[in-house]
Amino acid sequence: MTDLEQITQRLIGGDIPGVQKLAKEALDAGIPAQEILNQGLLPGMNVVGDRFKQNQIYIPEVVLSAKAMHAGVELLRPHLEAGQIKPSATVVIGTVQGDLHDIGKNLVTMMLKGAGFEVVDLGIDVDPERFAEEVAERKAHILALSALLTTSMPNMKKTLDLLSERGLRQGVIAMVGGAPVTQTYADEIGADGYAQNASLAVDRARELLKSSTSSESGG
Repeated sequence: MTDLEQITQRLIGGDIPGVQKLAKEALDAGIPAQEILNQGLLPGMNVVGDRFKQNQIYIPEVVLSAKAMHAGVELLRPHLEAGQIKPSATVVIGTVQGDLHDIGKNLVTMMLKGAGFEVVDLGIDVDPERFAEEVAERKAHILALSALLTTSMPNMKKTLDLLSERGLRQGVIAMVGGAPVTQTYADEIGADGYAQNASLAVDRARELLKSSTSSESGG
């Protein structure tokens, strides 16, 4: 097993010190940071995502692996930044106004970061105004809205409506999720995407980004 395959296995097992140690050894051995990320860390997170999707592992294991991923990325960050490696896209995420739940949102945040997205997490009880400001300021590619209460779901629509009023809606992919949220509701409020869980959210974000990029380039 190569050093990078070992990193993948340690990450899948949620071994934070192991991932850090092996990533440092790989760097010291002259392996480029981008290679460690692409061939060591990201494949591990992909396996974790697939296993979570198939109910082979559960939230505690995913959280551990995501923390291991984060620890590895933090170690590589100075080298990645030196090489001007840019994240694939910027995501602004938050739980909508009137809702204080964040377990699902935090999991989606960790999975997106693990997949190479730059994530701006606004936290809980975020009003439409704040979402609109951050989307504009960060030039976000994706806006991800979370809700766990049916009473807070209308604030998803209010947020998207405000983006439309400000002329920001065209330029951003809007994704929604949370226990009471459905594909039907996403369609009703004009969201671009819906995901049932954190792992599917990453897949959906990639799909939407890909189709958005290809339509912009005329293909």
